[in-house]
Amino acid sequence: MILDLRQGGILDTTLLAAMEQVPRDSFVPDAFRDRAYEDTALPIGLGQTISQPLIVARMIEALGVHDRVKVLEVGTGSGYQTAILSFLCRRVYTIERHRGLLRGAEARFAEMGRHNITTRAGDGSIGWPEQAPFTHIIVCAAASEIPPILADQLDIGGVMLAPVGDERREQRIIKVIRTESGFDVDDIGPVRFLPLVAGMPENMAQHGRIEN
Repeated sequence: MILDLRQGGILDTTLLAAMEQVPRDSFVPDAFRDRAYEDTALPIGLGQTISQPLIVARMIEALGVHDRVKVLEVGTGSGYQTAILSFLCRRVYTIERHRGLLRGAEARFAEMGRHNITTRAGDGSIGWPEQAPFTHIIVCAAASEIPPILADQLDIGGVMLAPVGDERREQRIIKVIRTESGFDVDDIGPVRFLPLVAGMPENMAQHGRIEN
């Protein structure tokens, strides 16, 4: 897989080393473990998927994280990208609206000994205002426009990556940088994600945390 990532243009050796430390086969259902290291998205239950490794790598590389930053991830899913980020960042805050997926991800983080991850079951479309501002935000579902609530949770100089577009037209990865006077926006390229859904599948959010 790492060779495929290099051939796909991923040259950040720190990122590649982090991805080497996260076994993707631990983040997919047993039925798909024989395909875990293919460069493809795979189902993880509840209508959700784990993104293909090259997309994960491209988005993290474009995000430009390092070991002193505080990252918000919207859409924990299986926790694969979260775990990679935990090797690259000081602290990762991650939100997932499906409690079943979040419980599975938390168990994987604990098994791996990743103690710089804080989790929440909640509505990712509203972010995590109590912990804002964030130096970096990465959104793992497509919004119809740049999510202003999330952009407002960036620190000055902070970076957000978010897929923008709906299922009926091309989606683009949009990079947003917060400045003193507003936001600078850049188009990183095409992508395909499930839609960003507001609200929770059940009635009330529950919170779970893994902290130092």
